[in-house]
Amino acid sequence: MATKNIFRGLPWWVTWVLVPLLVLAVFGGLIFSVLGFLAWLAFRVLLLVALIAGLIYAVRKFTSSSSSSRGDW
Repeated sequence: MATKNIFRGLPWWVTWVLVPLLVLAVFGGLIFSVLGFLAWLAFRVLLLVALIAGLIYAVRKFTSSSSSSRGDW
């Protein structure tokens, strides 16, 4: 509620245009580096999931084809 009282007498463009621009000017570098880190982390997680899925697929494919020859031993 204290924030509402601060912005009460100001025009709408101060609240909805200038304040967000000031926040971006002050914390923009931090915000973009956090977003960049999250995008990098999401890419790494997706890459890891794809590699694990490929490994599981390859292992199942090779073990299923060699399981029929296992009975010959």
